[in-house]
Amino acid sequence: MNKVKVEVCCGSADDVIEAWKAGCDRVELNSNLFHGGLTPTVGSLRVAKRDTGLPIMTMVRPREGGFCYTEAEFAVCLEDAKSLLANGADGLVFGFLHPDGTVDRERTRQLTELAREAGKDAVFHRAIDVVPDWREALDILIELGVTRVLTSGQAPDVSWGTAVVREMIAYAAGRIQILPGAGITPLSLERVLSETGADQIHVAIHRTLPDPSTTNNRAIFYGGCLYPPEDRFQIIDRDAVGGLVSRAKGK
Repeated sequence: MNKVKVEVCCGSADDVIEAWKAGCDRVELNSNLFHGGLTPTVGSLRVAKRDTGLPIMTMVRPREGGFCYTEAEFAVCLEDAKSLLANGADGLVFGFLHPDGTVDRERTRQLTELAREAGKDAVFHRAIDVVPDWREALDILIELGVTRVLTSGQAPDVSWGTAVVREMIAYAAGRIQILPGAGITPLSLERVLSETGADQIHVAIHRTLPDPSTTNNRAIFYGGCLYPPEDRFQIIDRDAVGGLVSRAKGK
């Protein structure tokens, strides 16, 4: 297996530190991974950058539930993007769609130009997985100068979308990077790489840690109606990611 670049999806500064200790090449920093990742705080970016020096791609996503935003939400995206870049982000991760699911060219152009003018990467996230025509979407992103696209091959799990990812890589022909992700595990790693021909992957492997500070009153929940348990939280599984990194790099 050729050496493969490994990007880890992180939800906190601690996640970034664990991913760094595991030997990854790059991270995508978010908040609220439960909802697919939202814009991280500047504080988490600054601490993660200070403590690791890793290339950090920062999500720019103002809310969960789709990718067609109001004018106020997009204004927030612009302000967040500027602030993240000013505080050390090595790239912006975003996705803007019209109500029909096609790429919002104008909003994508604005975020791409912000990133590229700062000498940083512009990454279009898995919004690509719900567009009606991924070839048309890639043509737009290539034209606008987007660096990279994160995709599961328009499948719920990239293991089911490897054929489409391979087609995307062939269609891109080096004009834009294709980054497969969503559901890659140590068990599926070799198959995903073999079937896609990708030279980089996006992974998220977490373990659960306890936080007993809420156990005095188990009737209290601070989340939504799903009521997630309040006595635990997740963090990147350094050992599992480290093993995956070693295998991806043929060590």
